[in-house]
Amino acid sequence: MTPACRFLKQQKAEFNVHSYDVAYGDPAKGSHQNYGQAVADSVGISHDQLFKTLVICLNGDAKKPAICVVPASGTLNLKLAAKAFNAKSAAMAETDLAEKATGYVVGGISPFGQRKRLPIAFDNSALRFDTIFTSGGKRGLQIEFAPSLLTQLVAAKAAELTA
Repeated sequence: MTPACRFLKQQKAEFNVHSYDVAYGDPAKGSHQNYGQAVADSVGISHDQLFKTLVICLNGDAKKPAICVVPASGTLNLKLAAKAFNAKSAAMAETDLAEKATGYVVGGISPFGQRKRLPIAFDNSALRFDTIFTSGGKRGLQIEFAPSLLTQLVAAKAAELTA
């Protein structure tokens, strides 16, 4: 059981687990341009309903990581991400920093059960769905849950994050 699933069980949250075949290469090495979309196809859901969990650094400081949860169909807008966290700027975190800060490997980062509690924002498009999918804490595992769990369990805030 991953830390994400363990966290959700401890919180008595309603969620479903979906496994998929990891046949898309290593997303940390950019071996698949649309890893999230390929995962959505494998799970059998819309690219808009599957959300990727991305790690950013605020104001150019590697010691200020934050999490953005955005649809696989979209691209994170770093200016909007900075605005969501009241920062001047945002940049994508390096792979090693993302993995160290969250305790998960890239391609398996979940917004739940992270090593450190980081500030989290999620794209407000998630609110259009009864349930959304994010990584369950490892490649090959997705969790399905109501988007309201992001605000209830990890104090995430909804914001416009994609352009």
